[in-house]
Amino acid sequence: MAAGGGESNCQMKIVKGDFGYVLEDVPHLTDYIPDLPTYPNPLRSNPAYSVVKQYFVDMEDTVPQKVVVHLDSPRGVHFRRAGPRQKVYFNSDDVHACIVTCGGLCPGLNTVIREIVHSLDYMYGVNKVLGIDGGYRGFYAKNTINLTPKLVNDIHKRGGTILGTSRGGHDTTKIVDSIQDRGINQVYIIGGDGTQKGAAVIYEEVRRRGLRVSVAGIPKTIDNDIPVIDKSFGFDTAVEEAQRAINAAHVEAESAENGIGLVKLMGRYSGFIAMYATLASRDVDCCLIPESPFYLEGQGGLLEFVEKRLKENGHMVIVIAEGAGQELLAAESSSSKAESDASGNKLLQDVGMWLSQKIKDYSKQRKFPITLKYIDPTYMIRAIPSNASDNVYCTLLAQSTVHGAMAGFTGFTCGLVNGRHTYIPFNRITERQNKVVITDRMWARLLSSTNQPSFLCPKEVEKVKEEEKLKEQLLGAANGKTPASKTPALK
Repeated sequence: MAAGGGESNCQMKIVKGDFGYVLEDVPHLTDYIPDLPTYPNPLRSNPAYSVVKQYFVDMEDTVPQKVVVHLDSPRGVHFRRAGPRQKVYFNSDDVHACIVTCGGLCPGLNTVIREIVHSLDYMYGVNKVLGIDGGYRGFYAKNTINLTPKLVNDIHKRGGTILGTSRGGHDTTKIVDSIQDRGINQVYIIGGDGTQKGAAVIYEEVRRRGLRVSVAGIPKTIDNDIPVIDKSFGFDTAVEEAQRAINAAHVEAESAENGIGLVKLMGRYSGFIAMYATLASRDVDCCLIPESPFYLEGQGGLLEFVEKRLKENGHMVIVIAEGAGQELLAAESSSSKAESDASGNKLLQDVGMWLSQKIKDYSKQRKFPITLKYIDPTYMIRAIPSNASDNVYCTLLAQSTVHGAMAGFTGFTCGLVNGRHTYIPFNRITERQNKVVITDRMWARLLSSTNQPSFLCPKEVEKVKEEEKLKEQLLGAANGKTPASKTPALK
């Protein structure tokens, strides 16, 4: 890497190279504790890896955030590639690790816990691992669990988390005091964007105190709303399970005259589960997500479309994300104050029940009899074990995170970027939410699959396009990119 300059803050180091190369690097223990001793990586003598060629990742290996480029595009933003290094900054006998799960449930939590414990033990010979009970407040208000490979061996077959979880309870001083008092030097934090924000604050306090503690995050959100990474663990399982609910709704709708199956899926701010489950199912007539506003009444409205589709096919299936249409519910609500949960998430009204009633009222008004079945599988989906795809993903995430912590990296989240596991600074994960771009090809593919209208007027479409264009310009400016030329993209 030809470094042309660098800058840093406590959460991210910027290294610039030739041809617009930018490395958004993660912190390292040596950034604030100089002259730390290093040790040969125990994997050198591990029989499982004796036949692996080039198993260790080169310190200069990085992964680009964008892989679609133009002929004259700058190289753009890169992240440090995850994996084992030849030297580690912890003696295995001195490691005292802990694992905590925070926020809502998600398929794959137990798999991640299992693989962190197994990776520490089988790869690095670490046998002191604590499980923190009940989320962040467990550091100072609850008991801990000694995690051993034998204890966690079969937990991946169960849903939920054996450590328990909770929202809120983040008291930085008490948490870091507990870490310091217990002699913990590796902290593995599994949770969504709110949890990762908490992890960033813990890292900053650890650094302020000058503690030799590696703080590592593993992003968890069933909604797939964490930015930068390709996807979050549990998402594939959620989409697969959501299809079962859609199939049931389709059977119900098809078996009745003017039958409607209405399925509400997860997606507070992002409609990825609803979109991908719809595309996978092919039985859905209409998909509604938070990113794409819709209206009920009048020409071109949702209710008119429902009546039209019933007259054409005799039945229909509607999929709606829980965060869709909330502005319509708010307009009808007598309460002006929005309530939030302990994590700061806005409490949503039940859009599924609301839409069901609106469709029933409309059918009575039009004297058009319907049979509507409403299915809400939300908590069933959250509580199931992860499927095969997610189990593999969770395994690789856990192993990559352990490799990073042992190599002395800290203040990072591990995630998949363009198919490669990387170490990402906390602030890049928490700066915004990942959302469906309704001017993108994927949403167009869904509309062509369901043959539904967009429910957007031309002015709204132009507004969305302008917003996306502005975001791209701001991102390009931040990366030192000049305005895009008209050079065709490489095929």
